[in-house]
Amino acid sequence: MLACRNRRSMLSAALRPHGRSGGRLPRTIAQNKRRKRRKRMTFDVSRRSLLALGAGLGASLGASAMLGSSAMARAPKLGTQTPYWHRFILGDAEVTVVSDGPLPLGDPSGTFTGVPKEEVKKMLADNFLSPDNVVLEQNSPIVNTGDKLILFDTGMGSSKMFGASTGRQQKSMMEAGIKPEDIDAVVCSHAHIDHIGGIVDEGGKPLFPNAQVYIAQSDFDFWTDEGKLGSAAKDFVVHARKNLLPVRDRIKFFKDGEEFLPGVQAIAAPGHTVGHTIFMVSSAGKSFAFLGDLSHHSVLLLERPRMEFSYDSDPKQAAESRVKLLTMLAANKIPVMSYHFAWPGYGHVAKAGDGFHYYPQPMQMTL
Repeated sequence: MLACRNRRSMLSAALRPHGRSGGRLPRTIAQNKRRKRRKRMTFDVSRRSLLALGAGLGASLGASAMLGSSAMARAPKLGTQTPYWHRFILGDAEVTVVSDGPLPLGDPSGTFTGVPKEEVKKMLADNFLSPDNVVLEQNSPIVNTGDKLILFDTGMGSSKMFGASTGRQQKSMMEAGIKPEDIDAVVCSHAHIDHIGGIVDEGGKPLFPNAQVYIAQSDFDFWTDEGKLGSAAKDFVVHARKNLLPVRDRIKFFKDGEEFLPGVQAIAAPGHTVGHTIFMVSSAGKSFAFLGDLSHHSVLLLERPRMEFSYDSDPKQAAESRVKLLTMLAANKIPVMSYHFAWPGYGHVAKAGDGFHYYPQPMQMTL
């Protein structure tokens, strides 16, 4: 009996799966073959499914690409920019900046002088600007005091002396909802063509028919002098005479320090021209200084304020005015607007070593 039980135990151990203590019987050879066939079938099905999925996905992506290409082909590039005007609040006044368009000067080597040309180009390149083509903006503020609309400088008008991109001030005004006939006062920083060229049209008709024109008498007298038609400044004299003489009966002359319009004070800044003037514009305790051509470039003539500019009548005097007035504006943290700084030309200046640094004011899209 004992021998029989031992034989059954040995048989049970032999039938038990290797390494297990359970009681499952080992697979037969036929079972193993069936299992392998099922695995192969599963792999084949999975592979076929994956290939089918890939083919379908590729076809879908191809169709999308074809559709995208077709859609892009049907949507032509617009080739237009946003309107060239910007508006902000100054105290109780509303200020609208309008552009006359960019004014390209080209290679700076002959324009910004008194500094090695390699240094000029490096200054531009270090500020991520083209070292071979200086482009100035033309920013004119229109101040709505509630009683008057006051325009500062009028752009190039119809003249293309500096290229085809100028002469769009009237268009910018219309885009901003301002009609030329609504302008009450045109204030001129000086009598160079890019500042007074839009006072009259080609036929001598005033483009701002209801406006008084304000300018320093010294600048008016100098640039309308017939005797200077034979000088090197002939082109500027021709355009000054063309734009200022037809409106001579409506011109008023301001004096240094005078508040000649409510909230507008003249500050003499000679050098660029004999009567060049900047203006302090104020409303309800807020102010900004319209710089005219005190500084043509926010890098070159601020970092090196004694650098000379070839269009200055007296470069040394222009540099003295620049340093003196920028020092005052920086010390008092008064916002500035420059006619030729990058659009829209509004921000602050601060002392930086022997020069200055310009900090553009972020454009606010709400009033």
